[in-house]
Amino acid sequence: MDSKYFGKLSVIGMKGSEDFLAEVDNYIHEWRGDQDETYIVKADCPRFGTGEGKGIILETLRGHDTYIYADVFNYGVKYKMYGQLVPMSPDDHFQDLKRMICAIAGKARRISVIMPMLYEGRQHKRSARESLDCAVALQELINMGVSNIITFDAHDPRVQNAIPRSGFDNVRTSYQMFKALVREYPDITFDPETTMIISPDEGGMGRAMYCSSVLGVELGMFYKRRNYTIIVDGRNPIEAHEFLGKSVKGKDVIVVDDMISSGDSVIDVAAKLKDMGARRIFVFATFGLFCNGCAHLDAAYEKGIVDKIFTTNLNYRTPEIINKPWYAEVNMCKYVAHIIDRLNRDETMSEILNPVKKIHTYVDGIREAKK
Repeated sequence: MDSKYFGKLSVIGMKGSEDFLAEVDNYIHEWRGDQDETYIVKADCPRFGTGEGKGIILETLRGHDTYIYADVFNYGVKYKMYGQLVPMSPDDHFQDLKRMICAIAGKARRISVIMPMLYEGRQHKRSARESLDCAVALQELINMGVSNIITFDAHDPRVQNAIPRSGFDNVRTSYQMFKALVREYPDITFDPETTMIISPDEGGMGRAMYCSSVLGVELGMFYKRRNYTIIVDGRNPIEAHEFLGKSVKGKDVIVVDDMISSGDSVIDVAAKLKDMGARRIFVFATFGLFCNGCAHLDAAYEKGIVDKIFTTNLNYRTPEIINKPWYAEVNMCKYVAHIIDRLNRDETMSEILNPVKKIHTYVDGIREAKK
């Protein structure tokens, strides 16, 4: 084996990630120019009739640098339980991930888990008598022998404090989002006079502040006024979104968030921005879950409330969503391939984790071309 690699590279894709990892595999082969057939390991998690499962690896991983890719929110994967077809829940996916680590049985030289959207990432802190699911899940993985955990735009990156002596990388998707926006709307200039970044809530201010600082444009924020006397679907319902910031009149507005769950908050924020005179409204959300379907987003698009929603292909989306006129996909396969390739070489991840220079170079080039 070439000494520049930490170990022989092997990639395990959990169910539902086959197409994504095939593209990742092609990129790594292209860069390395080797003759190996594939870096993807033959592995499976079959189920018994009761719904119980087990992890099986069909080739050796002894001494390998192993990467397990798991989209734990892929409800498109189904299995049979007592004769019924059941969609896999995040709990099912996470259990299968642990099964796969158990099947490796300590033979791999290093195990890294790439989990795009962090399992239980929204249950990251305790504010009442409640469980700390995300922290416990991270500790479980580390105790099972995982060296590195790589995730994207974590809901709250501070959850890594649960595993302070272990590797945890939170990767931003900002650079790919900006590039996708320019491809869809070549006339965008990122000019401070015509563009503004908006955080849809106080929790996402760090993400929005990063984007506004890198672009050098104004920042605005909505805060959610909630009704704390009742709980609906596990949360205190939002009564209204209140805006803090300068005028958005006549400006292109980019709403930056980590995820779209139901889409109700995004529509409410976008409607208020339109009422305030915003020109075009673009939404950047790393993960588009669309839990309640798309009918309300279709209506918002038809009314001109939302111009385009940009989400990555890091989580499962139905073909129906992908073909919507308001939807734009941001392909992250090459980025994930870079992450795996660099880690396998034990090289720095600084540029990938914080792509400020890349964004500056890209945006400055656009501004110069528009002059």
